[in-house]
Amino acid sequence: MDIDVLAWLNGKLSTPKMVAPEDALPGRPTPILDPIPVHEVLGLPLDEVPEGAEVAYFALGCYWGEERMFWQTPGVLNTAVGFAGGFTPNPTYAESCTGKTGHTETVQVVFDPKRVSYDDLLELFWENHDPTQLNRQGNDNGTQYRSALFPVDDTQREAAERSLASFQQRLADQGFGTITTEISQDRPFYYADREHQQYLHKNPGGYCPNHATGVKCGPDA
Repeated sequence: MDIDVLAWLNGKLSTPKMVAPEDALPGRPTPILDPIPVHEVLGLPLDEVPEGAEVAYFALGCYWGEERMFWQTPGVLNTAVGFAGGFTPNPTYAESCTGKTGHTETVQVVFDPKRVSYDDLLELFWENHDPTQLNRQGNDNGTQYRSALFPVDDTQREAAERSLASFQQRLADQGFGTITTEISQDRPFYYADREHQQYLHKNPGGYCPNHATGVKCGPDA
């Protein structure tokens, strides 16, 4: 086995580390997504938040399948994919894939709280990935795939923390380890480029992994 193969295997098997702020890519002052397009399925400009709606941010691995899961959820009015939790302003997808921006692939979800609550969306989040995996989801290996919640206010943060504690107990009861999900409030969100928005609507046979543990949140789980 040559040294290049050994290096590749070591990179695949080791746990990726978060880039230090001083080592992050510089990024740029202008947004990657400009102008803002209309949602391919829901019909709203991606940055539109209708009156009475609320916004939430979820990171649970590859954002293509996650965005589709959310836009198919009754009560969700708008979605977009992008990057949050890092250091590089307005990163490109290629830059985020290096792990040198500090961001994780994130879905912006605009929802009608009268039809679907933030707690309901948290249940979807926990049940549709493995939050015990550190800086990866399955074969998607890197800090850009880490599990994270980015609350927009104290109410969301408190709900996120309660749901984490509750789901941790359910996971432990089923023999799973410790949740590694980051909860970080008021972090900037940067839209990904147009190609990645509603990707699985435009590419129905596209890559769509699901690394759910099979553990459920609800009282009948």
